[in-house]
Amino acid sequence: MANQQTEHLFQLIKSLTKAEKRNFKLYATRGSNKEDKKFIQLFDVLDKMHIYQEDYILQKIPEIKKVQLSNLKAHLYRQLLISLRFNHSHLNIDIQIREQIDYARILYNKGLYQQSLKILDKAKNLARMAHKSIIQLEIVEFEKMIEGQYITRSISNRAELLTQEADELTRIIENTQDLSSLILQLYDMYIKAGLVKDEEDYENVREFFFNQLPVEHFKELSFYEKLYLYIAYSWYSHIIQDFLMAYRYAQKWVNLFHSEPIMLEQEPEWYLKGIHRLSEALFNLQHYPKFVDTLVLMEDFEMTNAERGNENIELLTFLYLSTARINKYFMEGNFSQGKSLIPEILGKIELYQGKLDTYHVLVLHYKIASLYFGSGEFSQAITSLNHIINYKDTGLREDIHAFTRILNLIAHYEAGNHDIMDHQIRSVYHFLGKMNDLNPVHLEIFKFLRKLAKSPYFELKAEFLHLRDALLQLRNKPYVKRPFLYFDIISWLESKIENRSVQSVIHDKFVALCKQYPRRFKKR
Repeated sequence: MANQQTEHLFQLIKSLTKAEKRNFKLYATRGSNKEDKKFIQLFDVLDKMHIYQEDYILQKIPEIKKVQLSNLKAHLYRQLLISLRFNHSHLNIDIQIREQIDYARILYNKGLYQQSLKILDKAKNLARMAHKSIIQLEIVEFEKMIEGQYITRSISNRAELLTQEADELTRIIENTQDLSSLILQLYDMYIKAGLVKDEEDYENVREFFFNQLPVEHFKELSFYEKLYLYIAYSWYSHIIQDFLMAYRYAQKWVNLFHSEPIMLEQEPEWYLKGIHRLSEALFNLQHYPKFVDTLVLMEDFEMTNAERGNENIELLTFLYLSTARINKYFMEGNFSQGKSLIPEILGKIELYQGKLDTYHVLVLHYKIASLYFGSGEFSQAITSLNHIINYKDTGLREDIHAFTRILNLIAHYEAGNHDIMDHQIRSVYHFLGKMNDLNPVHLEIFKFLRKLAKSPYFELKAEFLHLRDALLQLRNKPYVKRPFLYFDIISWLESKIENRSVQSVIHDKFVALCKQYPRRFKKR
């Protein structure tokens, strides 16, 4: 079995684009010694392999002895990274700045202090332009060391200026680090539990957020302080179900990049995530026109960044665009059309296996199940929901697991599996009880489903009406919004009352909204 070093090398080679492979071969063949030839041969063999097999390598390259292979793989790994560094330097300002710092260090070691300071000044300007405060502070500390050891007489008040600069950068870095830690903790909170469930939950999240929030003076913030502040507020407002606030801060997040285009080039992932958060907020608010505008922004981003060769951006674009495109079909009530997305999404989940995190895969399976349910294909919906139900770690997005089981119950009812309903209801009730997630909506649904399986046909309409009226009263209560975000149960009940498909009910509501606000929906 391949060890970790081998796995990393093999994964790296398999991740290379054609251009990256070509550039590596050009870089690697610049020399012509015997050792160079061996690691290039090793690269060629590994590149063509589908599964790592050490015996096959030794058979294909008899010049390589088994005892040499480990060192040769390590050498090939280093050479690949050096080649990639050269290849990507023009796309990454961090690499360009660090290259200048390396040159300055070489000149410093040779005693060429003025030349070293000149290059450091150039690197610092680049870092300042890109708001790279940590690297900027590293450069200032290097400058302080040179000025402290050698009398360069570069500027009369040099010591004072460098000290002030270091102090300001330290303040910015401390604020930025505090904010980034807060974001990570909020994200972890959301991944584990989802949205707040009740008043106590809300108070706990609110107290945590404002106790951890380090920033008070908005006008004095640097780019990254503003960015992380907007991200923190975006997550906080989403978790407490204040979707209007979530929209406002997500919009600030996206606008920040529009106001500084150079940062859009340097931090495309954060810009893309901002558009995604904006899209999610607008979906939760059911503001279709602005939602479509964010979808266009995301599609423009995909086209602009197609040639970057950045697989991380490729993965994020797939996740966020897939989610947004499905959400658009949800809002329009066009579930049958939305199914056309499913084969490509499932294909890419398979393609990116091992690279996609479980949380995003679960969310996509839930979205796919909802498309099938809305299209009336209940057996297919159950199959998709089973991907989530069979996942053992229910501590990951507890709310997704809860609503998966609710939707699964309703799908079984629609599929005519009435003989297993009692067992299913008891199982889900027990599951939600263990998770402490039995909210009023769940209880109403359980009461309804218990009656439904046993009620005669002529009483069904009354049961649907009773549940719809009960849920309409609950829908606007604080912290009871969550179930309605995951599944439009009101529209499903109306479809049963009116004896038509849930898809047609939601689509008719969408058409009515378009007619009510014609200017908003124009050209969309």
